[in-house]
Amino acid sequence: MGHHHHHHADSSTGKIKTAFFLNICFTIIEIIGGLLTNSMAILSDALHDLGDSLSLGLAWFLQKFSNKDHSSDFSFGYKRFSLLAALINSVVLIVGSTFILFEAVPRLLNPVTPNTTGMMLLAILGIFVNGAAVIKLQGGDSMNQKVMTWHLLEDVLGWVAVLIVSIIMTFADVPILDPLASIGITLYILYNVVLNFIQTMRLFLEGVPKNINLEDIIHKINAIDNVVSTHHTHLWSMDGENHAFSTHAVVPADADKEEVCRVKDQIKEIIHSIHLEHVTIEIEYEDEPCSISDLHEKSD
Repeated sequence: MGHHHHHHADSSTGKIKTAFFLNICFTIIEIIGGLLTNSMAILSDALHDLGDSLSLGLAWFLQKFSNKDHSSDFSFGYKRFSLLAALINSVVLIVGSTFILFEAVPRLLNPVTPNTTGMMLLAILGIFVNGAAVIKLQGGDSMNQKVMTWHLLEDVLGWVAVLIVSIIMTFADVPILDPLASIGITLYILYNVVLNFIQTMRLFLEGVPKNINLEDIIHKINAIDNVVSTHHTHLWSMDGENHAFSTHAVVPADADKEEVCRVKDQIKEIIHSIHLEHVTIEIEYEDEPCSISDLHEKSD
């Protein structure tokens, strides 16, 4: 299990690394192309790509850092550094999108006809490069990788819009389509990034992961034979992918060791489907102040 998880983490880091190099190389081409074609859509996308490249570089570094084993300073390990990258990247994307809107809106009042042939060639190249990066990143469960996928998907959609606009403007003189395309895609992506940002903040503040019903888990544990009650039941996430769980289960005062072990096995069975990195189950005897805490282990 440990080896498989380590391989999965290395794979995630490798995907972000590949996406970073694809993005930074294309950003340089894009800035030059935007200046040559005089296209607002391309220049605004180039600025966004530059922000994406910096974010991908940061994500690559923090994702790699998050794979380190736990230490005396970080007893849970470094998983949350991946979440930190997702948080920073979301903020970068929100700020970048807002800036693009401020730049594109004035162009609606004073549209300039760009070089449509150059736009078309850059758009085809943009769809190919950013599409390859999206395919490379897809399938990741961590918030960091999900936010990075949105970064790059935004660029693919942006280039599809640029391609459509450049084809239309080749046959019709409607330069206003250039800033309109830029604004439309930016607003669409901004909406999704804000949703991702809210979800990342929820995890960062140790909220229960959205796809898990903690009340249902508590109800199932309380229904186990020899469980009188439960308290201090907590479920939180390291990075959106790896979670931690703890609970205090109260058993009858006369419960023997075999019954206690059976209770713990049944609790582990209830939470088995969740990808848990850390599990703590504390058993307390009814009407007694002392407790035994003899399970603090990694789940299988």
